[in-house]
Amino acid sequence: MTKRIMFTGGSGKAGKHVVQYLVDAGYQVLNLDTKPLDNPKVRTLITDITDSGQVFNALSSYMGLHEFDPSLRPQPVDAVVHFAAIPRIMLTPDNEVFRINTMGTYNVIEAATKLGIPKVIIASSETTYGLVFSNEPRNPVHFPLEEDYPVDPMDSYALSKICNEKTAKAFALRTGTDIYALRIGNVIEPHEYDLFPKWFADPGFRKRITWSYIDARDLGQITKLAIEKDGLGFEIFNAANDETSSDLPTQELIDRFYAGTPVIRELGKYEGLLSNRKAREVLGFREEHSWRKYVKTD
Repeated sequence: MTKRIMFTGGSGKAGKHVVQYLVDAGYQVLNLDTKPLDNPKVRTLITDITDSGQVFNALSSYMGLHEFDPSLRPQPVDAVVHFAAIPRIMLTPDNEVFRINTMGTYNVIEAATKLGIPKVIIASSETTYGLVFSNEPRNPVHFPLEEDYPVDPMDSYALSKICNEKTAKAFALRTGTDIYALRIGNVIEPHEYDLFPKWFADPGFRKRITWSYIDARDLGQITKLAIEKDGLGFEIFNAANDETSSDLPTQELIDRFYAGTPVIRELGKYEGLLSNRKAREVLGFREEHSWRKYVKTD
């Protein structure tokens, strides 16, 4: 049976690739966003996620492509994937980042659970670990960064994502809905592999994100796996590729740029420091788009 997915933020950088991945997998998707998505297989319903009434209406609306379809009757929704947000600091004032991201997520989860939609996937962020937008560069408590890490960010964006995770957990406890948060690494679109040689030449440039990345298509796979994995209640998963985005061994990166940081388990030679181990073990994620397929090295 075709799964029906309400997807907020499907017009964004990550969202458009994840939406395409789901469509290619045979899902029906309705995109809820403030701007249209250029995808002939997906209709966009212009929706302001900070308006609770609009969100309730959108999540209970008709999902098809055209107003002249034989029936415009809404049908049951299998899952909501919530990616819509201000994507980082320094785009709007800090309080606006926090307001939109937290209220938008609250509205989406509240509407989904009250409408009886059984699965919600929300976009969290690698910034929750407190390194990316810290006032000055700082060392983490330890490596690798895994989902039980004591998150302690300084910035409004990461703080909003932690609040969203707490909101998700509260609604999961209250309603029994499966709600999974994806802490998404730096999203790489296919054309952006052209940037990797420049990053290799300046390995310190991507220190703040611990050289993490997630291919946008692999993010689609993780999202699909999360939609199809039932019965976990509330869970957090890092969404990252297997290795770092550097051509240097992982231990060399730690020694050069995070000297003295404890490493609490054995790491592979090039293993990512934003660990995807939980996504692999629990969801069954298997990377399909390593940067090594697209970037030539000496």
